[in-house]
Amino acid sequence: MAGLVAASSIVGACASLAGERVVAPQLRNGGVAGQVYGPSVAVPGVQGVVRRRVGVKAMMGGGGGGMFTQTRPEVRRIVPESRPGVPVVKVVYVVLEAQYQSSLSAAVRNINRTRKEVRVEVVGYLVEELRDKDNFETFKKDVADANVFIGSLIFVEELAVKVREVVEANRDRLDAVVVFPSMPEVMRLNKLGTFSMSQLGQSKSAIAQFMRRKRKENVGNFEEGMLKLIRTLPKVLKYLPSDKAQDARNFMMSLQFWLGGSPENIENFLVMISNAYVPSLADSKLQYDDPVVFLDTGIWHPMAPQMYDDIKEYLNWYGTRRDANEALKDPNAPVVGIVLQRSHIVTGDEGHYAAVIMEMEARGAKVVPIFAGGLDFSGPVDRFFYDPITKKSLVQSVVSLTGFALVGGPASQDHPKAIEALSKLNVPYLVALPLVFQTTEEWLGSSLGLHPIQVALQVALPELDGGLEPIVFSGRDSRTGKSHALHDRVDQLCTRAIKWANLKRLSKAEKKLAITVFSFPPDKGNVGTAAYLNVFSSIYSVLKELKADGYNVEGLPESSEALIEEVIHDKEARFSSPDLNIAYKMPTREYYQLTPYAKALEESWGKAPGTLNSDGQNLIVYGKQFGNIFIGVQPTFGYEGDPMRLLFSKSASPHHGFAAYYTFLEKIFKADAVLHFGTHGSLEFMPGKQVGMSDICYPDSLIGNIPNIYYYAANNPSEATIAKRRSYANTISYLTPPAENAGLYKGLKQLSELISSYQSLKDSGRGAQIVSSIISTAKQCNLDKDVDLPAEETELTVDERDTVVGKVYGKVMEIESRLLPCGLHIIGEPPSAEEAVATLVNIAAIDRPEEEIYGLPGLLAQSVGREIEDIYRSSDRGVLADVTLLNDITQTSREVVGAFVAKTTNKQGQVVNVQPALANLFGFAKREPWMDALRNTKYKNVDQAKLNTLFEFLAFCLKQVVADNELGGLKQALEGKFVEPGPGGDPIRNPKVLPTGKNIHALDPQAIPTAAALASAKIVVDRLLERQKIENGGKYPETIALVLWGTDNIKTYGESLAQVLWMVGVKPVPDALGRVNKIEPVPLEELGRPRVDVVVNCSGVFRDLFINQMNLLDRAVKTVAELDEPVEMNFVRKHALEQAETMGVSLREAATRIYSNASGSYSSNVNLAVENSSWNDEKQLQDMYLSRKSFAFDSDAPGAGMSEKRQIFESALATAEATFQNLDSSEISLTDVSHYFDSDPTKLVQSLRPDKKRPNSYIADTTTANAQVRSLAETVRLDARTKMLNPKWYEGMLSSGYEGVREIEKRLTNTMGWSATSGTVDNWVYEEANNTFINDEEMQKRLLETNPNSFRKLVSTFLEANGRGYWETSEENLEKLKQLYQDVEDRIEGIDR
Repeated sequence: MAGLVAASSIVGACASLAGERVVAPQLRNGGVAGQVYGPSVAVPGVQGVVRRRVGVKAMMGGGGGGMFTQTRPEVRRIVPESRPGVPVVKVVYVVLEAQYQSSLSAAVRNINRTRKEVRVEVVGYLVEELRDKDNFETFKKDVADANVFIGSLIFVEELAVKVREVVEANRDRLDAVVVFPSMPEVMRLNKLGTFSMSQLGQSKSAIAQFMRRKRKENVGNFEEGMLKLIRTLPKVLKYLPSDKAQDARNFMMSLQFWLGGSPENIENFLVMISNAYVPSLADSKLQYDDPVVFLDTGIWHPMAPQMYDDIKEYLNWYGTRRDANEALKDPNAPVVGIVLQRSHIVTGDEGHYAAVIMEMEARGAKVVPIFAGGLDFSGPVDRFFYDPITKKSLVQSVVSLTGFALVGGPASQDHPKAIEALSKLNVPYLVALPLVFQTTEEWLGSSLGLHPIQVALQVALPELDGGLEPIVFSGRDSRTGKSHALHDRVDQLCTRAIKWANLKRLSKAEKKLAITVFSFPPDKGNVGTAAYLNVFSSIYSVLKELKADGYNVEGLPESSEALIEEVIHDKEARFSSPDLNIAYKMPTREYYQLTPYAKALEESWGKAPGTLNSDGQNLIVYGKQFGNIFIGVQPTFGYEGDPMRLLFSKSASPHHGFAAYYTFLEKIFKADAVLHFGTHGSLEFMPGKQVGMSDICYPDSLIGNIPNIYYYAANNPSEATIAKRRSYANTISYLTPPAENAGLYKGLKQLSELISSYQSLKDSGRGAQIVSSIISTAKQCNLDKDVDLPAEETELTVDERDTVVGKVYGKVMEIESRLLPCGLHIIGEPPSAEEAVATLVNIAAIDRPEEEIYGLPGLLAQSVGREIEDIYRSSDRGVLADVTLLNDITQTSREVVGAFVAKTTNKQGQVVNVQPALANLFGFAKREPWMDALRNTKYKNVDQAKLNTLFEFLAFCLKQVVADNELGGLKQALEGKFVEPGPGGDPIRNPKVLPTGKNIHALDPQAIPTAAALASAKIVVDRLLERQKIENGGKYPETIALVLWGTDNIKTYGESLAQVLWMVGVKPVPDALGRVNKIEPVPLEELGRPRVDVVVNCSGVFRDLFINQMNLLDRAVKTVAELDEPVEMNFVRKHALEQAETMGVSLREAATRIYSNASGSYSSNVNLAVENSSWNDEKQLQDMYLSRKSFAFDSDAPGAGMSEKRQIFESALATAEATFQNLDSSEISLTDVSHYFDSDPTKLVQSLRPDKKRPNSYIADTTTANAQVRSLAETVRLDARTKMLNPKWYEGMLSSGYEGVREIEKRLTNTMGWSATSGTVDNWVYEEANNTFINDEEMQKRLLETNPNSFRKLVSTFLEANGRGYWETSEENLEKLKQLYQDVEDRIEGIDR
């Protein structure tokens, strides 16, 4: 019996019951335990700090000493006065959070004051404090002479290992070890007499397995059942005679006491354990009471006489309150549901909860504050948040103050169950945060903001439930451990929660919506920039829908073109006015009155109004109002045109014009919500803490109280997550345009035809002549840079001819099959089934072994006795037969998928009921369409069962691709409803990204890299090293400088992160909960090569999302540097030793390799300088890179945030022999966005290397199943051929009108960016672009008429490329460009010559 209880029941309950930190009791004397706060809460001794706004520089410090918390365990040490003959029991405890501190301290003081037979000495540690070396040493000494050890919620792997190591060494000597829900390795330390958990998680018994299965099936109900079991079992065990039963009973009683949490319960717990297990008290009969039991779930209010477990009783009490203000008596007052942790209430640490409740009520909102004893809050949500009579939702918004996921806490979550409960309730769900690992002062002083572990557990996980707005609402006192409300944060949280609730209550006709568009770079031709989105057509589509739905959209123009003209001015003014339509002029005095943080901006920008968005007297807001809808243009950063500001290592504050825009939206237009339209603006990238904003963080100040809804591209979850965390956005995904194959055009098409001729005629006398034509045409197409071509008249053998043709054919097919998004997406217009074919073909190409789905190319290859990987490799080498076979497999795949899609669509191209159609196909039809398509091919013997499984999956994907909820998701948000969360990423890799219109989230940051990502990473790294070896005289590169992106690592589940680990020769090790927080070196014998040194540049977004992984990488590199290995086999060690000696620093500091921007800053600004032509020479760009990207993360001082280590950064870069980046998705390539060249250090490395040799530059392309490592120059050429120079691409863009011209100009500007940073752009790329867009008179006219401002930028970029020496061309071309520039300039300025 005891064995069953130990190994199964309890810990089944415990291991995920992690819920000690969960929520609520009956209060003695009917008031708040502790302080009762009025409508506003002052933080004793802290308010002055919290409310003071300081300059940006002042807040950019890190935690002192580099640790996250500087608190010392001494504040929790109580040593009693000694009394002769009275035994002293020493208790040491380690907990996640401090809320038990006050109960434990009160209990010990009471024992020492009132009990004569025993004295208790106690010292407690917050688990985070054990990172500190001094604290850890003290902890070892304390445990060495302790009687009792108590642990709870120890879920951080690296710290759990420390606890286990110390307690395990003392376990036999300790009288009792009591560990409540924690990592299994810590739970196994439990020891109460004969009771042990040493077999925890390892039991093979049928009962244990049954319990584990039940728990997996239903986390929540299992938890509730376990709580009941913990209550009843001790009563049964009491009557069993064996010691084992009594010891098991004592453990369960201990858990009850602990979950009870009050000083009385904790006192009785300590007395019971001491009496039962401390030898010096064996003969004593100490008196203790049974646990005081509080409700497991219920409703708690600080002013209520009791806790309630019935919503009707609570509402009856609430309706008769005498202390309620008039607003609360209004039957139409908003009602906010609040979710609390029971443990804070039972331990009397609930002052911060009371503060939120009282502030909500002071602002006129009624509240229903619920709690639960386990970690499943979905049950209490269902029981207490619905009207008992109508059964409809009683609340209009919900705020969780727990910080945890709704179901499952920190250990294991059940997100589908949480989403089901929240979708049914259908109101906005906000998850606010209590500081757990830091004191208030530490958080205020930290540039990181929240502790990374808290970000992982309490920000990332609730986002998967659909949680919004991670606002820090309470701090922690360093002395008492008690929570206290943070006045201005509670204010912000309550106001925003009520604003979201109001969206549910207001009528559509009275709601005011501010649509915000962006303009990057600042230019009239760029108004309405957003990734892959036709912004004005989309806005028009949204406004038509809103108007039909009852919103006031007075004066909506007749078309999207007319809408553009109204916002950026009428048709003539497009040429004659440099300004946009002015919506409001804000006098400087009004600006200062309405903008509380305006003074703080003067440090960067001087006094208002300044020169940006200003007429010298007023601040100007650009935009246009239509009824209750305002369309406004968000100002830009303001410093993009100033080379000096671009050199600053930390970004400047927003300028006055930027602040005035948001002041206008909130205080003058009085928006009920703002809709940021498309990916992406500047608001979320303004300076401030990375996560967990304070009131001096600019994103928080700017967004103010307005609910923020944000259309974000589905394939960009990382930047969407920044918007979610830093500007409190409800991010709604939109689709990227349907992908198409690039196809062939001009000379490339001719080449393809010549190759077909060669294949049919190669054995005739014409073979040699055709090959000569192929060679000459390939050279005309500039393919000689990619393929080693012989001279046209060279005599070739038949095999040599085949090899040349095979290589050219391979390159032509690579270009033809490249996927590219065609045109721009319009919100609410999903692709037709036909448009979805190319996407489906690529979805079908990927093996998904975990779902037992196998890729179509692989199945077709197997049907002819081949493996697809072999065909890929052989085709890459140019073996003609296999290039031909691969092309045939590709074409057959397209035909088969096309046949399937044709069967599921009607004549209008709409998908009709795919699932029944499939059942019909599988069950009764004579032949499935895919088998029909293969009937007369060599692949007819394909594995039909596997193929059917694949097409069932494709049917699901097709429905997702053409489904559409983008307008639906927006309308749900505007109506104050719950928007279903969903992952962002690449729809080809992860079709669960679809349908769009979901609230985008990233992933659990501790879940990467996955095993699959590691396997893919090894393939890419091995190919990269092999290629570099070939090009480096047979030697491995000693150092590779590479980039880590946030979105790429979300899409690929950490592939590029795993690449870095594999380069240095370490592997990630998951903990018992599957989280990756540990690494171990791979032995050199297994690695089979030297460990390669790395210099890792993490994007600012990666830094914000994956700070834990930066910690992991830094530990990996430093671990490798310290390995006792020969330096010729360990380049990390070789370079670190040299740097340590040269610079006079420690080996670990010299091995600093993980860099990014300073906290709160993003990008190297090289992109801004290039886009705005605000740079003098390449050295200036390199200085920007060094200045902004030389901030290092240090795993030895994780709380210090990013600290500048420029000398080591430069020294490490100077050893690089290769630079490297990843492309992981067909939608974004090298010239589509400026981020890639912004992070490229190729020429910078060259300037730093002693020999001034340019490093080789490589790009890994994992956009298809056939992963490639190409040189940067090859990839730039491929990009130019498939996009900028490809009629299919540019005509697709031009079909989008105004925005399309800007997209063309952007590709040319980004191409020049690569010339500036790497020098890898061939002259012919510029020449062909000039022929296509300038020398073609008809094309030139179209561009000019459609978007004159963007066309002017295109012309000036050609001239700039020539002026900077990147493009050599004829004088005739240059004269034409100069004249053209003058003509366009005159037309825009309105001069008619």
